[in-house]
Amino acid sequence: MIERMLSRIVREYLGEFPAVALLGPRQVGKTTLALEIGRPDNALYLDLESERDKSKLALPEEYLWEHRERLVILDEVHRLPGLFPLLRGLIDRKRREGKGPGGYLLLGSATPDLLRQSGESLAGRIAYLELSPLGVIETGRDAINALWLRGGYPESFLASDSRTSFLWREHFLRTYLERDIPQFGFRIAAETLRRFWGMLAHNQGGLLNTSNLARNIGVDVKTAGNYLDLLADLYLVRRLPPWHANLGKRLVKSPKVYVRDSGLVHALLGIVERESLLGHPVVGASWECFAIENLLVSVGDRARGFFYRTSGGAEIDLLLEWPDQTLWAIEVKRSFAPKPDRGFYSACLDLSPVRKYVVYPGEERIPLPEGIVAISLFELAREIRETSRT
Repeated sequence: MIERMLSRIVREYLGEFPAVALLGPRQVGKTTLALEIGRPDNALYLDLESERDKSKLALPEEYLWEHRERLVILDEVHRLPGLFPLLRGLIDRKRREGKGPGGYLLLGSATPDLLRQSGESLAGRIAYLELSPLGVIETGRDAINALWLRGGYPESFLASDSRTSFLWREHFLRTYLERDIPQFGFRIAAETLRRFWGMLAHNQGGLLNTSNLARNIGVDVKTAGNYLDLLADLYLVRRLPPWHANLGKRLVKSPKVYVRDSGLVHALLGIVERESLLGHPVVGASWECFAIENLLVSVGDRARGFFYRTSGGAEIDLLLEWPDQTLWAIEVKRSFAPKPDRGFYSACLDLSPVRKYVVYPGEERIPLPEGIVAISLFELAREIRETSRT
């Protein structure tokens, strides 16, 4: 059992809010985490994909009220969107009786419908948390290379060998395309969406050009934009926004786009073993996006992530803006002899970040000129995590 970073936060939120929604893609470990949290309190678990459990909710208000003293875990709650108004009424009844928070833990695959329904019905009564695939803090510094190759989905990361891990991811992609996405109400040809997803993997970390994506798969720009929205809504793709400030410089305005889990990137590109990855043209972009995603997951919602690029070549791979408006500038390198690009120095002159880092594959913390520090991904993720908790 790998302890998840979010475990403590879920428990804290259940002590503060009547309902907590734990969102994230399928197979990321939401159910395992929820059952672990609910075990000490004998929580009631209902899987709404199970006909047996759904049948218990033939009279949902009576059934749930009968169990009002227990934590109720509702898995795949988007299957019964009509529950949200009912939960609002039950929460309000419990409040009138002086019952405390922590009544409902809702699990969902981050569908737009789930967010809309819960937002309309449970406003002021619910908190949202995102469970991402396993990260470097959870798996440890010695597992970084395996995590990069296989990605952070538990079944993939913990597979007995690389071939088994790759086959799991292949089946995961196929299931998402052929079963899960249609169940969410989207009618998209599986092969077309697979090609679109694969193009994003080939262009990992590149600037968004929806027109090129649309042209390459033979759809219009609006349709390509809808595909991208869908994958982003399901937490499978991230759009990293550009930093905007009135600096008197021409700034890049398009977001960067990447597939969030490195293991899925490698599955989409047919990369099975580490040796194949190291010789593949995507290796640099894959490592950069793997590092950025892990750092963003480590910071949670305590800071906002951007990238910075000007037409003159100044660039920062990841710019963290903290609540007090201070900035951390982060460059990502694959080299064991890290040396920031000239554009990184120029960007730091533009923005004056309070901390400047170069993430590299080594372990030693190395001071560099102009206050820059070379640091391992694991150490920086842990430093960001500690800062976000203060």
